[in-house]
Amino acid sequence: MREMLQKVLQEALEKQKILKSLDEIIIEIPKNASNGDYSSNIAMQLSKELHKNPREIALTLQEQIKNDQIEKIEIAGPGFLNFFIKKDYLFDNINTIIEQKENYGKSSIGANQKWNIEFVSANPTGILHLGHARGASYGDSLARLLEFAGYSVTREYYINDAGNQIHNLELSIIGRYEELCGRESTLPENGYHGKEIIDIALDLKNEYGIEGINENIVKQKGLEYLLGKIRKDLADFRVSFDIWSSEKSIYENGLVENVKQDLIKNEYTYEEDGALWIKTTLFGDSKDRVIVKADGSNTYLLPDIAYHKDKFSRGYDKLINVFGADHHGYIARLKAALSMIGEDPDKLNVQILQMVRLVRGKEEIKMSKRTGNAVSINELVEEVGLNATRYFFAARSIDTQMDFDLELATKQSNDNPVYYIEYAYARICSILSEYHEKEPVFKFETIHSSYAIGLLQKMYEFRNIVEVAAKKQAPHMIVNYVYDLATLFHTFYAHEKVLTDDSKYTNERIHLIEATAIVIKNALTLIGVKAREKM
Repeated sequence: MREMLQKVLQEALEKQKILKSLDEIIIEIPKNASNGDYSSNIAMQLSKELHKNPREIALTLQEQIKNDQIEKIEIAGPGFLNFFIKKDYLFDNINTIIEQKENYGKSSIGANQKWNIEFVSANPTGILHLGHARGASYGDSLARLLEFAGYSVTREYYINDAGNQIHNLELSIIGRYEELCGRESTLPENGYHGKEIIDIALDLKNEYGIEGINENIVKQKGLEYLLGKIRKDLADFRVSFDIWSSEKSIYENGLVENVKQDLIKNEYTYEEDGALWIKTTLFGDSKDRVIVKADGSNTYLLPDIAYHKDKFSRGYDKLINVFGADHHGYIARLKAALSMIGEDPDKLNVQILQMVRLVRGKEEIKMSKRTGNAVSINELVEEVGLNATRYFFAARSIDTQMDFDLELATKQSNDNPVYYIEYAYARICSILSEYHEKEPVFKFETIHSSYAIGLLQKMYEFRNIVEVAAKKQAPHMIVNYVYDLATLFHTFYAHEKVLTDDSKYTNERIHLIEATAIVIKNALTLIGVKAREKM
């Protein structure tokens, strides 16, 4: 409908020798229904260009527009064109939704472009906690949304299984192993102290006894255990990955050394204080960066450059990285380095994940009651449920800090937004299960109320919301949409009966609410929430 109105306005402008692209013609939905179904400010946009009063321009356009789908056009305020559309398209859409089911709302705007989303990528040195949960929720919801909008999406997890953190993991496990064997031990200064480290050490003792381990066994056992737990926790969180990339393999394939030599060859490096630096300031970074320290070890940046070169070599049109808030300063140096190796830095989009606080009412919860450490994904899901966890994380834009309120998330009332939406869906399912006389409707003749029309208009908007949310990489827009849709359904249901003695009246409303349930379910699926048929 927006596209139709854009074309209608474009044709009217062409008659006056005014050429405008469709993108320049803005069509919006007025907040107040009395201002029509759609509105455009094109007359005000043209006022300076044509040196005319916008109402005069609007009047000319109003007179020239002829379209069977437009009931009337009103001019409002300084020159808004308000369009009142015949409602046939809304009624036709009921059957469209029911026919398309889980495909309703899908778009092709992505044109099958290849996008790679790398998210979570937590070091395999412990279990996944609150911040990881927010990143997992965002990355997965974004991937679902982009696929629904026609993009070809690869979900990727980068495993930091090389470097100093893995060495500290080995030493931490060995320290716990020695303790379990009754020998004195010292944990490394930057070691890991989670319960899972003790569990790994106990497994080693049970399998190899008190004398049978070496560093290779410890490393392999530690990585297998922790990565296995990470994979399971993410799968339980409804998050899956297509590719698990290994930092170790980047080294083994010679990619790190190749990148270093290319940087040297192209004179992007220099030595100072025994370290090897790259000239990232040439490409907008605030200062140059070390890639090889004075002791000969690599900084994190060098293998990361190699890793991104590998990702680009796989032919992606766009790379999205979801980084924690502490990585904000890392973006400029990484993009500068990509320019040095001949890649387009604009193809990399970094989303920064802001901090999340866990609260119960007004009280902040920092530690797990069970372990004394940070609260894990599993503990959070155990307390509030998987649907509520996924919903609440998806509800806020990731560039804003958020409070995750356990008290609100566990409420079995309409105060809890996810409960409110689930209840709308379950209520529809309950009604549909009672009605067994559904017949096709070719013309809807009994639906007239503003409550039903509002519901129909909101469902009609779904594909547009999907497209806008995908373009903005903003899954939280889907959350806002489905909450509004549930609100409109509850309002409709409060004012109109569905099951009555009038078979035509009832049958039309059965179609209406069935379509509503489909759209609610499709929207919830995009944010990893499973619609519940019973509450």
